[in-house]
Amino acid sequence: MPQSVQPNTQQAALWNDASGKAWVEMQPILDGVLAPLASLVVAAGDPGKGGDVLDIGCGAGATTLAMARCVGNGGRCVGLDISRPLVARATERARVEAVANASFEVGDAQAYAFATGRFDAIVSRFGVMFFDDPVAAFANIRQAARRGGKLAFVAWRGPRENDFMTTAARAAAPFLPQAPVPDPDAPGQFAFADGARVRRILEASGWSSVKVEQADVPCQIAEDHLMTYATRLGPVGAALREVDQATAEKITAALPVAFKPFVADGKARFIAACWLVTALG
Repeated sequence: MPQSVQPNTQQAALWNDASGKAWVEMQPILDGVLAPLASLVVAAGDPGKGGDVLDIGCGAGATTLAMARCVGNGGRCVGLDISRPLVARATERARVEAVANASFEVGDAQAYAFATGRFDAIVSRFGVMFFDDPVAAFANIRQAARRGGKLAFVAWRGPRENDFMTTAARAAAPFLPQAPVPDPDAPGQFAFADGARVRRILEASGWSSVKVEQADVPCQIAEDHLMTYATRLGPVGAALREVDQATAEKITAALPVAFKPFVADGKARFIAACWLVTALG
């Protein structure tokens, strides 16, 4: 599948450098945290034994591998991601775990030259909120689905509903320059917070039978891993790579206090407030 010019240059730079490398390093922890969401996506997008599936924004491959096992040896699951470090990690995992019907490719789903009607289902676990032009992206993705093929993905709802996911940023904010008010529709973690907007995007890009349903999914992370998670990823991880040592120490001292309400019995527990989105091609 050859690829044309990539439009999402900022995201490509981000995920092929610090963010992609951090996600590779954090892969075992992240897979554990997000496992319930991967299961939700696989169940919603499962085309049945022998089906061919595309995983958009596959990251280090957890959802791709799970779906490949689900469709069995007669089927296939292809993971696509803009990040070369993550695709390399996913490819190695497929080899080590002997999942022969999973493969991975580097590419941007907004511009990728997909073979028309190749896939029975297209899925994503938090991989579709980063497009410069989401209507163009989902129209291009739809070309990869066979007629009547499934689309199933999860995306975060708003930051106010996901207090765990924003705790680190709120704790770090007093020690950092005031950030500009973000555009809620800009590419990023919460770009699909507005469920009505998600529906409009999919309908405008040619998908039918669109459903946007709330999914409140219990997740957890070991307390021993919590500070690594909080300091390596997201805006706080990015900030800590740039600030002076004194500021970094203030931020890292504030984080355990901020996360304390979530921690009990050696684990931090939280609800992932998401949309489960399904549609037909």
